[in-house]
Amino acid sequence: MAKRIAVIGAGMGGLCAAILAREAGHDVTIYEHADSVGGTWRANRYPGVACDVPAILYQFSFAPNHNWSHNYARGPEIHAYTKSLVDQFDLGGSLHLNEGVTRATWDPAAKHWTVETEKGALETFDAIVPALGQLSRPTLPDITGVESFKGAKFHAAEWPDGIELTGKRVGVIGSAASAVQFIPEVAKDAAALVVFQRTANWVIPRNDLAVTDETKVLMATNLPVAMRLGAQQRAMIFDNADTFFWQAFQFTPEGRAAFTRTALDHLEEQVPDAELRAKLIPDYPIGCKRILITDDFYPALMRDNVTLETNGIVAVEQTGVRTTDSFHDLDVLIFATGFETTAWNWSMEVVGAEGRTLKETWKDGPEAYLGIMVHGFPNMFMLYGPNTNLGHNSISFMIEAQVGYMLKALAAIETDEAQVAEVTADGQRRFNDRIAQLLSGSVWADPHCKSWYKAANGRVYQNWSGNCAAYAEETAEVDREAVALV
Repeated sequence: MAKRIAVIGAGMGGLCAAILAREAGHDVTIYEHADSVGGTWRANRYPGVACDVPAILYQFSFAPNHNWSHNYARGPEIHAYTKSLVDQFDLGGSLHLNEGVTRATWDPAAKHWTVETEKGALETFDAIVPALGQLSRPTLPDITGVESFKGAKFHAAEWPDGIELTGKRVGVIGSAASAVQFIPEVAKDAAALVVFQRTANWVIPRNDLAVTDETKVLMATNLPVAMRLGAQQRAMIFDNADTFFWQAFQFTPEGRAAFTRTALDHLEEQVPDAELRAKLIPDYPIGCKRILITDDFYPALMRDNVTLETNGIVAVEQTGVRTTDSFHDLDVLIFATGFETTAWNWSMEVVGAEGRTLKETWKDGPEAYLGIMVHGFPNMFMLYGPNTNLGHNSISFMIEAQVGYMLKALAAIETDEAQVAEVTADGQRRFNDRIAQLLSGSVWADPHCKSWYKAANGRVYQNWSGNCAAYAEETAEVDREAVALV
């Protein structure tokens, strides 16, 4: 029997859930707060925005794209890909843009969810799929005087349309994943660019290549062969990431040594200045923080108009930034300071079976079963939930596994002539105890490691405890000892 499913969020996860659930025969409604699908690829518009996972991996297995312009897809292309999925799979009639969900409440008697939207609509559903992402709430640094700055200032994730940086003195606070993408672009236009680096990052080469128009035509005219070769290439890149790259995070001496050497060789090759190189070598093990994959960040730092500032910021003043030993006059200040990741403050309220909100349930830290289900919240299947983030491979693979698990759970409900699937308290506890033990052997648990992957209490709530193959195995079937069907 088909279920009525509310998918909340129309990024990569929400679109995957909607497509596969509809193909399985379910009735799907998609709610999206913004005016377009795409999630992070709609929101992030900074110059140079791109994915740091090869494009052939960062797409869905059921919707391959042979028209990427580079081996690593640019943000606007990925946004276009998400919009193409709406057309390809005829989702338009199920998609509610400019209508996010403000509240979802489980009714224990009726055994359904009531969803309330920003437009005041109330609808009931058998199941909900929150697909709200993890990296969607920008954070600003707690620096004295930030509000006093008189020039233009903005977070990189909220890049203003039409901002003109040509001839301007620009300061960038932060030097991590977003910064290494837009700094090379900003450096081409700015009269002067100061990069304020608090912590150095491990950087490895991207070795990106453009895909020529001739190659695209050749593939299009020989599509069956291109698809077969593409599948083989995808499998090879996946296996390399899942086996070899994973060992930089699994805390194996060989993996750590190999990728540390790769990063140091990349640095030495691109930065001949020994003094500058010394400022760019991290003091923590590789993999602790997100490993950055870029070819042009280091060369940008070598430009005459770019300064790397590693002295601590004392305050932001009306006309610039004061560090411990100097003052930098600036016209524009850009914050590349990341996102709120550990509080898990969703943009909607979720009320479970006992009248308890998800925020209350997670007040001591977010916990889920497989990153998908939460005890006390029946028929809720979240995507990209706690402990499903990756440092080594593609999240699109994880999303497909999560959606596949949801469909298996819904099928089990039908087989058992039940109405509800809910992880038990014991099933959730045993799962989280086990992955906490596995994570204790990862680089993220290193006592010298401080990152957004880890909460203040030392728990790693973000990342999966193994490689993608291990997650596929975990989600291959519904464990009836952990999940109750009633």
